[in-house]
This record gives sequence, structure tokens and C-alpha cells, in this order.
Amino acid sequence: MRPFLIALGLLVVLAGPSDADETMITILTSTPSGIWHSYGVTLSSIYDKAMPGANVTVQATAASVENLRLLEAGDGELGFTNGDALADAWAGNKEAGFDPPFRKLRTVANLYPQFLQIAASDRSGIRTLADLKGKHVSLGPEGSATALEAAAIFKADGFTASDLKDFVHEPFAPSFRMVGDGALDAAVTSGGLGIGTVQHILASGQSKLIPIPAEVVAKVGSPVYVPATIPAHTYDGQAADVPTLSVPTFLVTREGVSDDVVYQMTKSLFDHLDQLVQTHPAAKDIDAKKAATGQPVPLHPGAERYYREAGIIK
Repeated sequence: MRPFLIALGLLVVLAGPSDADETMITILTSTPSGIWHSYGVTLSSIYDKAMPGANVTVQATAASVENLRLLEAGDGELGFTNGDALADAWAGNKEAGFDPPFRKLRTVANLYPQFLQIAASDRSGIRTLADLKGKHVSLGPEGSATALEAAAIFKADGFTASDLKDFVHEPFAPSFRMVGDGALDAAVTSGGLGIGTVQHILASGQSKLIPIPAEVVAKVGSPVYVPATIPAHTYDGQAADVPTLSVPTFLVTREGVSDDVVYQMTKSLFDHLDQLVQTHPAAKDIDAKKAATGQPVPLHPGAERYYREAGIIK
């Protein structure tokens, strides 16, 4: 019996740690051309080095709404979302596609503001929101936060997507290319300032950003919709400030992800924030001192532990 036990012990040692001990982290992002996907790839690299034993993967998605649905279903550990979609999910807004309420969601960090950006070709004659009526417009992927924001703004300005001549739910990069090619009159996206697809189309000198007046933003009646400005010269060919709206971007997790894992993900994010800034300059607005504020759903205990240790939450 003794030789058998010794041999068994050697097999256990040689086998190493069990696969069951491996920490699985799936980061839910956006379409491959989106900023969130780029951030997800950077976070994956950070977590691979900072969290030994973690198996980190990055999943391309249709962004906010899909990310929240996957998290609620337990099919992911970390995801990006806009604040309006997150608030709608927690409240169970049926019109936004959340029924029943998503009560498993927990926040990790309030990151930076996203800006709604509508670009229209000069040939379309579109100068205002109202001019979109009767035009061929892409609202972004179906179920995306961009599509939700566009619908909310249209309603506040007195019309709906059905008042457009035709609308499609194309991915962002193809949408803006189609505006440049003349296949679409306008396209909508929500993201940090300096989005490459918007930069490209405005640099052509044949398209412009469409203003979203502050009074229209106010009519939406949502605390996460804030009047904002795209400063002049943010994009080539943009000579003046353009009014728009901003909504906060959140990193979200869920119940069931361990406190230790979320603590390490949160700490590693802020310890290596410079890498996210190098990925895209929108990350310059990420501030640990503000990351625990404005939460439309409860903060995950693991993230709360980090903010308390850092003296951000008393």
C-alpha cells in the first residue's frame, strides 16, 4: 500500500494545480473597431501580468446592451456599458429591452464620458436633428447604447426613427464609410472624443457633425444625459464647438464574481491606467477619485474594498 501512496503523491505533484483553480475572466467589449474592444485588449494584457493564474479572454460584442445581458446570464466577468443602458437594465425598462430588471449587475468603476456624435454628408443637406427626418441613417448596432441614445434624442426633438426615410443598424465603422461613399446620409455613434471613424469622415471635408441642443438633452429627463460640447478642432475640419450630450461609461461585473478577483481587477486597472491612456486618449478622463461616484447600480464589494483602501470611500 505504501509504494502505491507514494506513487500517487508523485502524480499529484507532477500534475500541478487543478484547472478548477484557474480564474476565468471574459471581458465583454464592443465591435472590433470600437474603443472598448481596444481597451479590453489592453486590460487583458494588464490582467495576464498582474493576476497570475487568470485566464483572460476578450469578447467582441454589440456593446452595452449585449454586454449587460451576457453579464446577467453569467456569461462574462467584466463588461463595458454606457450609463443609460445600465440604469435601464437595473430598472427593468421594457422599451430598452430589459425585462425583468437585471439585479445581478454590480459596478466596478465610473470611467469617462461618452459623447453622442452624429455625422452627416454635406450632400444630404442635413444641418439639424430635424433634418434627419426623411433621410437614410445608421443608428449603430441594434441594441447598442448608441441606438438607445439616438432614439431618446429623436423623441425629445419630436420625432422617432420611423420618421426617417430608412434606418439601419450597421456596425459603426461601415456606417461612417457608407456616409462617405454616399450610401447613407448620416451615421450615429457614441464614444470618447477622437474616434477614428469620425476623424476619417470629417477629414474628407465633405461631412459635418450635427449639433444636439442642450434644451433637447434636457427634455430627455434622464440624470445620466448631460449637455456637453465637442470642442472646436477635436476633429480635422471641425472649426467650431458642437453641442451634444454625454453619458458616463462604466465597467460592470456581476454577483458571483469573487470579491478578491474584482478587487484585483479594480486595483490593476488603476495601477496601470497609463496603458489605457496610451490605447486611446479618452482614458485621460478616468479618475480613481471619481470612479465610485454616480453609480446607477450597487458597487461590487471587491471594488468597494479597493476604493476604501485607497481612501476614496470613507
